[in-house]
Amino acid sequence: MDDCRKWCGSDTILLSYHDNEWCKVNHDDRFEFEMLCLEAASVGLSWKIIMHRRDAYKSAFHNFDIDACASMTDEELERLLSDSRLIRHRGKIFSVRRNAEAVQRIQKEFGSLDAYLWSFTHGQQIDGKWHSLSEIPTVSDISKKMSTDMKHRGISFMGPVITYSFMQAIGIVNDHLYHCNNR
Repeated sequence: MDDCRKWCGSDTILLSYHDNEWCKVNHDDRFEFEMLCLEAASVGLSWKIIMHRRDAYKSAFHNFDIDACASMTDEELERLLSDSRLIRHRGKIFSVRRNAEAVQRIQKEFGSLDAYLWSFTHGQQIDGKWHSLSEIPTVSDISKKMSTDMKHRGISFMGPVITYSFMQAIGIVNDHLYHCNNR
């Protein structure tokens, strides 16, 4: 196994995520919202836990359709608190609706969630070109700035570290090691 994939261990779900999605540029608002919600769910937990529940989250949250999530009722969200396939944390469950509503406001202001997110890097991917996993940061000046702005706009569970991970998830940051086959 190459060094870049070490964080995946032998987990086939994480290996597939590493090879096919992690740090790959994606400009789709729905996918970006999905990653935002999954990253928020991961606060205090491991990414492995969330990725193994990803299909359940997609099912519970209308495949992360932004408008459908923004329209979810209190009753729908309350029911999800008893769904053992999800992380049953009230704040995290209800944050999906709050975050969807915030994303709708962002879409109105910027034209798309994608335009807003990529505005922090002027549309350019940040390519670390790291040689070892120990070089990869967990936070950056841009993730701090994005986190602060997202909080100001009403997005929950997106501190600077989670925001950095989110930036990796949607490809704003490419932290595949320089010699990784999936660059």
